Amino acid sequence: MGADARLVPPGGTIGILGGGQLGRMTAMAAARLGYRCHIYCPEPESPASQVAAATTVASYDDVPALIRFGDAIDVATFEFENIPAGALRAVATRRPVRPGVKALETAQDRIAEKRFFEREGIATAPWRPVLDFPALGPALAHIGAPAVLKTTRQGYDGKGQARLLAGTDAISAWRSVGSKPSIIEGMVDFEREVSAIVARGIDGETDCYDIVENVHLSGILHTTTAPAPIPPQLAEAAKAMARRAVQALELVGVLAVEMFVTRDGQLLANEMAPRPHNSGHWTIDAAVTSQFEQLVRAVCGLPLGDPARTGNAVMTNLIGDEIEAWPELVKEAGARVHLYGKSEARPGRKMGHVTRVDTSR
Repeated sequence: MGADARLVPPGGTIGILGGGQLGRMTAMAAARLGYRCHIYCPEPESPASQVAAATTVASYDDVPALIRFGDAIDVATFEFENIPAGALRAVATRRPVRPGVKALETAQDRIAEKRFFEREGIATAPWRPVLDFPALGPALAHIGAPAVLKTTRQGYDGKGQARLLAGTDAISAWRSVGSKPSIIEGMVDFEREVSAIVARGIDGETDCYDIVENVHLSGILHTTTAPAPIPPQLAEAAKAMARRAVQALELVGVLAVEMFVTRDGQLLANEMAPRPHNSGHWTIDAAVTSQFEQLVRAVCGLPLGDPARTGNAVMTNLIGDEIEAWPELVKEAGARVHLYGKSEARPGRKMGHVTRVDTSR
């Protein structure tokens, strides 16, 4: 039997749409397996381009540049989900794009995402679409305060969100999210936030990392603790939820599903990301196969790697001027420091992370 035509053997080139730190860490993992990476992004001197074999600097609506990019690679993937779907379609005329447009379009629009969860029988907080300001009042009356107003697109790290408490001025909340199409979501009385990261290969095989606990500050992930301190049966239910989603999306790559654990022990899906996720950074230092190597393996058609955890880990993001602590961190015994090569620290900007691993348990 001949080789699988979907396989990209080592020595090939992976195209990555997006030039941020997720692309950077993917390119570093790819290099370990003998692959080159070609970055496509609008920004010069991006974190990913610093460690890649080639970079195309062009906008995501530059179809001729996207076609040339497609001709220069063997397979494409993306490192964040706010890329226009048209960019993927342009590249897909030349090379396979993994994951594909279906996963991207579902995850980049909150209405599509919520409806996907509903179709798959995955529970969420109560929600309603709010496509314009007149729809806000009836939607809030249905959901009830407190609630959260979230833009349908481009919202991340707490951006594009406004809390609606009893007595909140609705017009101010609407303006604070840019007067854009949104959803309103009921506030969840949760015990903790957790996430599952699952990989799916070309052959449909899936494998899931241990469930982790996430703590956010000002809407930005602060720490991830692996494993999450939850009962084993709840962890298995979270993994099953992630597997259900990744199979339904027919996704080849990795998928992160963020969830709330309610005080009565229920799981509610919050959102998903069809690419490596901040809550999976611990896997670089405390898993047999990192989430970034797993993405490379999946999109190139290799067998998935072992996701087993090699120790207990706590990953802490370095946000804004927290990066100034790097001299102390690099001296700290056992701290694994990852800096993203960004030249300017700004409030809310992820500059790096540090992972502390305990292998004694």
